[in-house]
Parts: sequence; C-alpha cells; structure tokens
Amino acid sequence: MNRAVFITGASGFIGGKLAERLLAEGRQVKVLARRPLPILANLGAEIITGDLADEPALRRGCENCETVFHVAGRVGVWGPAADFFKVNVAGTAQIIAACRAVGVPRLIYTSSPSVVYHGGNLAGVDESAALCTEAPCAYPTSKAAAEKLVHQAHSAALATLALRPHLVWGPGDKNVVPRVLALARQGRLRIIGSGQNRVDVTHITNVIDAHLLAEQALSRYHLSRDVGAEIMSAPVGGEPRDPGGQAYFITNGEPVVLWDWINELLRGAGIPEIKKRISLPAARRIGGILEIIWRVLPMKGEPPMTRFVAEEMATDHWFKIDAARRNLGYRPRVSMTVGTAELIAQLQRR
Repeated sequence: MNRAVFITGASGFIGGKLAERLLAEGRQVKVLARRPLPILANLGAEIITGDLADEPALRRGCENCETVFHVAGRVGVWGPAADFFKVNVAGTAQIIAACRAVGVPRLIYTSSPSVVYHGGNLAGVDESAALCTEAPCAYPTSKAAAEKLVHQAHSAALATLALRPHLVWGPGDKNVVPRVLALARQGRLRIIGSGQNRVDVTHITNVIDAHLLAEQALSRYHLSRDVGAEIMSAPVGGEPRDPGGQAYFITNGEPVVLWDWINELLRGAGIPEIKKRISLPAARRIGGILEIIWRVLPMKGEPPMTRFVAEEMATDHWFKIDAARRNLGYRPRVSMTVGTAELIAQLQRR
C-alpha cells in the first residue's frame, strides 16, 4: 500500500485518531473538513476543504487513493429527520459515487450498532439482526439506510464494508465520558431502570485497529483473487472468503454493567456516585413530553431526555464480535480493566 488514504470526519474523535495513526505509520493522508485542522495539517495531512455535499471536493479527496474511510456523519438524538438523511444517506451516496468516478478500490464505512435498534434489549446480537427502519429519532434509521447503500455498492471494482463501533471512549474523547461527568456534576444524572443493564463500550485504540484491519482484509482478499496469493479465512484448497459487503460489530468484547462502570468513573473523578433512580416507563414518558415541548415551541439544543435516550440508558446493548475476529483478525488490544484504570488516572491528574 503506497497510495494515499482519504478520511471524512477527521474533525471528530474516530476520524481524527485514525488520521493520526495513519500519519504516524508514514501513510499519505487526505482529510475532508469544513474548517482548518491545524494539528493534522502540522502532522502532514492534506486538508480538503468541503463537506459531503461538495462533489468536486470529494473527487479531489478520492483521487489517487487506495482506501477511503468514510467516518463523517450527523450524530445525535434530536433534530429534523431531513438533516440526518441529507448527511448520512445522501452524503454516503456522494462518497460512493466519488469512489467509483476515480477508481478507488476500497471504501470502509464507520456505521453504528444503532442500525439494528428495534426497541428493547440487544443482548449478544450478531450481524444477522435486521436493519432498523423505524425509531424515535432519525439517527438509527439514517445510519441503517446509509449502511445499506455501502453493502449494495460492494463489487470487484469497489470493495466495501461497514464497521459498527459501540460507545467509543478513551484519550481524546470529548463526548461519551465528558458528557456523563458533566451531567453528574450538575446533578442531572439518574439511573434509569434496574441499573443492571449490560452495555458494550469500546476503547478508541481498538476501534482504530479495527479500521486498519478492515483495510488489510479487503486488500488481502483482492490480492489473493488477482494473483493467486494467500487464501484468507478459508479451508486449504478452498476459495477465499470475501470480507466485503458485510457489517462488523466492533467492541471490547467485555460488556459492562453500565451504571456500575459509570459510578466507577465518578468515584475516580471525585464525583458522588449516582444513586437516584427513575423507572424506564417514567423516563420514556418524560422524554416524550419533552420532545413535544422542544418540537412545538421550539427550544434550542436537545431535550434533556428523549424516548430513545431513555431506552439506550436502561436496556442491554452488547454484541458478538465473532465475525470481526474471524474475517478481519480483530482482537481488542486495550482491555476494559487497563483502559478504565488509565482513564481514571487521567481524571485524577486534572
């Protein structure tokens, strides 16, 4: 691999860390950004100014690239559905078109486990689960629709796959853990439901590893097909198994009891543990009322509770990673024990 890679969403946590890792490995990196990214620029990244609706910028980014990592997307639990579909679905279609136009051979899409949201618990779910078509907010449905486009685009000319990392945290996280700590400091956090729901959270190092392993897996497969090289993930004498056209859950493989883990972080940060509780039905009702208020008035920002958030905080969300282990060679490198200890040490130094 000696040509460039193109990353969308490099201003975000995953995209930025992916760019940093690739630059550190000596790869030529181009990133799409709507604003200056001086840290990445100083590290040697080429900044392509534009967004997912900017076709010329996408083509410039894709030119002479061997892999496109499509990480950008609209995230959140609130906002007009049209905004989510414009960025997540139409934007993904634009990326696919740009890859095809200039002959990019590989596209790796950063999806989300929420694409299999159907309400209720998701305990030990694998990639056979159906994609979400209806949800209390547009994020899951728009990501599911985008992922479907990526799967449909998979071909001999453009190999594609989707990764579904869940609740990504670690050094540089400005969303998951910082948001929890801020809410706890403000006294706005409550245990929803039984407090025993198990959830996968995923260290950023493992997520970046998964992206690079996905690129390598697609590359090896097509090399084996093109020149009769190694047969990947297949019995001796068999045909190579194509890792593309599929989705892969990416987690630490160690589901935690969510509220126990949150309280462990709070203790480490010197913040009182969360002990107050609210039932899931009550949280859902409050979320529904707040959604109506925010929609009718309308109010700025996101409601402090929504139906989707209530369910996410009270139900099981953990996933099997067997397919990623088998087809990508994925092995979580940073364990929950090590990663949590490092995070607590960082919190205590602040």
